[in-house]
Amino acid sequence: MENKVAFYTLGCKLNFAETSTISHYFENEGYNIVAFNDFANIYVINTCSVTANANKKSRNAISRAKSKNPDAIIIATGCYAQLKPEDLIAVKGVDYIVGANDKDKIAEIIKNIEKKENSLLISTDHKDMTRFFPSVSYGERTRSFFKIQDGCDYFCAYCTIPYARGRSRNESIANSIIRAKDIAAKGIKEIILTGVNIGDFGKSTKESFYELLLALTNVEGLERIRLSSIEPNLLTDEIIEFVAQNKKLMPHFHIPLQSGSDVMLKMIRRKYDTNLFRNKIEKIRTVLPNAFIGIDLIVGLNGETDALFEDTVTFVKSLNVSFIHHFQYSEREGTPAVSFTPKTSSQTKHKRAEIITNISNLKHKQFQEKQIGTKHVVLFESSIKDNTIFGFTDNYIKVATKYDKQLINSIKKVEITGFIDTDVMSIKII
Repeated sequence: MENKVAFYTLGCKLNFAETSTISHYFENEGYNIVAFNDFANIYVINTCSVTANANKKSRNAISRAKSKNPDAIIIATGCYAQLKPEDLIAVKGVDYIVGANDKDKIAEIIKNIEKKENSLLISTDHKDMTRFFPSVSYGERTRSFFKIQDGCDYFCAYCTIPYARGRSRNESIANSIIRAKDIAAKGIKEIILTGVNIGDFGKSTKESFYELLLALTNVEGLERIRLSSIEPNLLTDEIIEFVAQNKKLMPHFHIPLQSGSDVMLKMIRRKYDTNLFRNKIEKIRTVLPNAFIGIDLIVGLNGETDALFEDTVTFVKSLNVSFIHHFQYSEREGTPAVSFTPKTSSQTKHKRAEIITNISNLKHKQFQEKQIGTKHVVLFESSIKDNTIFGFTDNYIKVATKYDKQLINSIKKVEITGFIDTDVMSIKII
């Protein structure tokens, strides 16, 4: 039997880092990794369950794998496998269902892997999730997603993540630095710190996220450190000022707002109000005027009346942010928000999403226009298209220039000169 394995990942950057780590288990056992659309003997689907649509995509991925090779061994893991294993058991042909806490057990499964008549369920109750599964993505030659934290203690009213991934936990700073040094030794210049709630790093080791940042900036060969999403109440002034002072830390923030209504924020059990959120944005703009600031919103939450949505619209319009990433609310079974009223119709969710999209597009364009004539450092990536090479500035602007092999994985100082299209800007290397 040929040893071919294919992977499919849904959801967050954290999942991508974990899939990359799982793929190394297979490589170590002599498997060849092929594209998911190719014929393989084993398919691994790392599922997501953040919305009902994510669940559907996970099931569809399993069906696609089965259609490629009906005799293939199929492993389903991730949040959907943790929360709704019975859904996946009902999808005939799934051999192994591995919960979110047990992904490291796939290494043992591989050694004696075989086709199952019935699904083998390997899962841990969220209350018993205590292990930390270290993960790093090595798919890109230039950047790496670096998992530093897992789980969440917040139990927001709309969210199932604490049930899918357990309580907040992390490994020690000392062990994190060992892995960061390994990344740097591979020639990767940028890491993106990922987790469920990265600002909560240190809770399980009596350390802090700020202390981790201090240590990471001293890793030789690691040139750029980028933060993924961080809760506003955990984004301290100390962290913001450190990002402003240290050139290794990228001026790029992604901060979940979820609602711009204080009534809604309280209802959905968020740990801040709009005043705190505004203060964080203003603090960043004071010390880092050109920083990229992205925010998250959920539109159409149960309980979000027209008036409360208008509060959100007014609030986000008033914020000096660069981009708004929004989700249309999807009810998650077992969460308090399911019972909130009034319910929001699909049509209303769609209309509200369009309003937020238009606000985001305007803010993003305004942010980009302000960058014309400014100077930044760009890490060029390996991807090329039409004799063009792409990269991202320190403040997360996608740029492009004429392809030159020497530019791959190099960091250059550039001046932004204009627009190529709505998402990509032109540059002059200086």
